[in-house]
Amino acid sequence: MQFYSESLTSYKRLKTREIKIGNLLLGNNHPIRIQTMTTTDTMDTMATVEQTIRCIKAGAELVRITAPSKNEAENLQNIKDALRARGYDTPLVADIHFTPNAAEIAAKIVEKVRVNPGNYVDKKKFEQLEYTDAEYAEEIERIRDRFSPLVEICKSHGTAMRIGTNHGSLSDRIMSRYGDTAIGMVESAMEFLRIARATDYHNIILSMKSSNPQVMVQAYRLLINHMMEEFGEAYPLHLGVTEAGDGEDGRIKSAIGIGTLLEDGIGDTIRVSLTEDPELEIPVCKDIVKRYSRIQDPTLMKHINTPADLQLPYSPFEYNRRNSFEISNIGAKHVPVVIADFSKFKVITPQDLQAIGYTYDNHTDKWNIGDAAADYIFCNDLLNFELPGTLKIILKHPAWLLATDRSTYFPILDADQYLDEKINKSTTLNFVMIDCFSDGHQKQSLEKIFLKLKEDKTAVLCLSSTNKNALQRVRKMFVALMHNHIKNPVILIADSTDITLNESLIHYAIETGGLLLDGLGDGVCFGHYYGNQKVSPKINFLNSVAFGILQATRTRISKTEYISCPSCGRTLFDLQETTAKIRAVTNHLKGVKIAIMGCIVNGPGEMADADFGYVGSGPGKITLYRGKEVVKKNVASEVAVDELVTLLKESNAWVNPTTSH
Repeated sequence: MQFYSESLTSYKRLKTREIKIGNLLLGNNHPIRIQTMTTTDTMDTMATVEQTIRCIKAGAELVRITAPSKNEAENLQNIKDALRARGYDTPLVADIHFTPNAAEIAAKIVEKVRVNPGNYVDKKKFEQLEYTDAEYAEEIERIRDRFSPLVEICKSHGTAMRIGTNHGSLSDRIMSRYGDTAIGMVESAMEFLRIARATDYHNIILSMKSSNPQVMVQAYRLLINHMMEEFGEAYPLHLGVTEAGDGEDGRIKSAIGIGTLLEDGIGDTIRVSLTEDPELEIPVCKDIVKRYSRIQDPTLMKHINTPADLQLPYSPFEYNRRNSFEISNIGAKHVPVVIADFSKFKVITPQDLQAIGYTYDNHTDKWNIGDAAADYIFCNDLLNFELPGTLKIILKHPAWLLATDRSTYFPILDADQYLDEKINKSTTLNFVMIDCFSDGHQKQSLEKIFLKLKEDKTAVLCLSSTNKNALQRVRKMFVALMHNHIKNPVILIADSTDITLNESLIHYAIETGGLLLDGLGDGVCFGHYYGNQKVSPKINFLNSVAFGILQATRTRISKTEYISCPSCGRTLFDLQETTAKIRAVTNHLKGVKIAIMGCIVNGPGEMADADFGYVGSGPGKITLYRGKEVVKKNVASEVAVDELVTLLKESNAWVNPTTSH
């Protein structure tokens, strides 16, 4: 059974249990709640109170505070009292990792506790252990004995609980049986959920966080599937991409992971984890959530060979790229291409191409091509200068007819033009626009298009939808293509009408990222409209976002990836400043994944996906990792960035920076 969503063709919230967190109701179709986490020292009562108030004023409906030990857990009372005295009744959440005693104290004070099943009772020492069935069952009983007291306290005090699994902190026991997998994450949470249910405690929310959006999305889908099969119901879900980083990359990664699930009605509360001040996370959350406050059309449209319940011809629980054939550099085993939309330009000059990764050197009369250089340009007219050899041009059909260089210029056709046998077309590559299930005229011609595509090895499809449920409609077209055994490559087209660039970024990330995570799509092209008019182009922004989305979905690697925790009261150095320093000296290392972690809680576990790690191990002290291996301990923070560079060089992961490639 593939069930994980109420509807794959239109927006419909997954019905989950209703839970109560203080005076806040969550789940059961209540609004999607927004939350964040403080970065202050929990023992600094006033600093934590002031930051919490800033978060509440920004729009946080829940605020999480770290409580790594008994002292911090006890001080939550002072923080709560100060907030209540100033008129703030927003529910507080205690973040617990290794310390059951701290959780039991906190559960009597705040409205919700978060426990991580990977390190709450279980252990993670990166040991390769073998468990017999009897030994495994014995460990479960040990967990039951240690976890049950917290459950009873939560029951008696009306405290909610989040069972929050993190991909990087799965215990050695779980790893021994399930490996470093999404199903391992699910089973880690299910063990704790079964214990709670056995005592009739249900005020529970769950999360499946990973720094890899692909793993994160698969784990949430699997969790829903398993809860429905085992319990016949789903508990509410907290969504987040852990250690997303900062800036544009952090926002893209979060929007893809969170938005992919929200599009399918999954998720009851969200937190965007950025390596920035926590109140700056809230506007990003708001931009994501407001997409789902709109009224959706619940009508399930029936079209060619695509049943209303949308039987997926692929598994939503694992990544497999859709099988397509190759046309030029598009499809098959090629990385997804990026098409830059220059159609708003009246005249294009060589200097304009700098925005998409091409720099012309007058002295050498050569083009320098960056790692994030677009592969195609869509424009209105023939260009009057010599192009970089790798760059191709897409023109509307009338303009293309004027081109003599048919190896550089290719036509883009609408559905009627494509079906018109009298129209001259390219013998090698034609782009064909299809508006997916939102154009009444095209509904009549779709069957004819499919018949023609089955015989056409030159057509690259450009899929988009003017429907509010654009992702669902484009996915539905992919399903129709797969059911009809059509393997032409596909470009994902997304146009934004949002006013701000941040809103547009989230729009592109969700509408294309959700498809790319499922292996659907061989390229992307983004346009920006406002008030039905094309606005002044931000080509460099659109190009950067396109490559950022491909990077975050792991479909095309063009730059260094940073797995950076959002900081909290446990952090042992200035994360924002340190991340900026590391980025400044390593951002040319294409494909290298570097984790920057504030403390040991978010250390070797949370950075499991990284090649190298920079982890706070004590005040002013850093531990450096190669993968999961400790390479250097207790490095002074003043020289730790230099030592990281040395480690990269020793590991043959370093190349000298260069301005061209």
